[in-house]
Amino acid sequence: MALKVNVGVLFGGKSVEHEVSVISGLQAYRNLDQEKYRPIAIYISKKGEMYVGDKLSEISSFSGDINALLKESTRVTLVNDGGKINIVRYPAKTFAKNILDTIDVALPVVHGTNVEDGTLSGFLHSISCPYAGCDILSSALGMDKYAAKMIMKAAGLPVLDCVVFSRREYQLGTEKVIGKIEAQTRYPVIVKPVNLGSSVGIKKASDKEALVDALEYAFEFADRVLVENAVINMREINCSVLGDKDGAKASECEEPINHDEILSYADKYLSGGKGSKGGSKSAGMADTKRLLPAPISDEMKIKVQEYAVGAFMSLGCSGVSRVDFLVDKDTDEIYINEINTIPGSLSFYLWEATGLKYPDLLDELIRLALKREREEEKLNFSFDTNILSGVSLGGAKGKA
Repeated sequence: MALKVNVGVLFGGKSVEHEVSVISGLQAYRNLDQEKYRPIAIYISKKGEMYVGDKLSEISSFSGDINALLKESTRVTLVNDGGKINIVRYPAKTFAKNILDTIDVALPVVHGTNVEDGTLSGFLHSISCPYAGCDILSSALGMDKYAAKMIMKAAGLPVLDCVVFSRREYQLGTEKVIGKIEAQTRYPVIVKPVNLGSSVGIKKASDKEALVDALEYAFEFADRVLVENAVINMREINCSVLGDKDGAKASECEEPINHDEILSYADKYLSGGKGSKGGSKSAGMADTKRLLPAPISDEMKIKVQEYAVGAFMSLGCSGVSRVDFLVDKDTDEIYINEINTIPGSLSFYLWEATGLKYPDLLDELIRLALKREREEEKLNFSFDTNILSGVSLGGAKGKA
């Protein structure tokens, strides 16, 4: 009998999307093929600390006192020891077992800043731990809405023009910033943090007063804010992409049903929508009210899928992502709104609509992770040189 692959499922994190990640992470944990994999739940607290423990694999554990839950769990870190990725007690105890387990591959199911933005993939890369999903650069680009737009635009993909400002620019010259926004856009506009997802910090503004309110609200969540023209008579269409640099394919398309002009955090995660598994609040994005497949023409579906794969490839993504689109109902023009490099619920429901079951989707993510690791092992990261031979720092700081 073949040995099972130890999969470290990482979720949580120092992010405003922390709770969403807990839902998505434990969904993935539950759906890993138990015949092939031994999943290990690794929870990242809001302070950025890693924990393991039996209760961390149960969604019900997170509905109560988190501090009490952490006291029953063990704080750990990941350490590469001779090529093995060990889960090590932190801080170590003198008379205790400190190596608690080992993982063969990491499955990050995290959302938002400080985790999805390349921070976690950078840590995993630095310790040579194979991991599923986007690498450091594509994670960072995908999280930065402005950078992603510029790359997609350069690739010939349809995006809405926008202006970006920092909090400091706004504080030092509020009227100047507003003047520039009004000169380069037209009301109504959408105001959003540059580097957040799950509709956090987003507002629509139809006049100057509402614009000021929206800017100040967005700056509560991020240092940089993006402003773009609103598509006045719009519908939202989403499509997932699965693959890597060598090839990718698009899922079925969906049309989320929102209660307002912008699909809110509550619409996405707290609605208890019909058609999901039990209408449960623990179903994450799988619980969002949607039309699946989206009621769009075959021609539009093909365009959306082509644009989705184009966005994924232009940013160098890997694993599974979701690309969100805005469609102008009056003109049928399609715009890429944003890409989610680790989408809520890993967009498994979009793949199930194509016949790909969630365990098989996770299987493919792990296959792609191990493929990338094999490819990187072939690269040379060392260059023989005698540059340090004979170097003397001379005893004085900064002098060689």
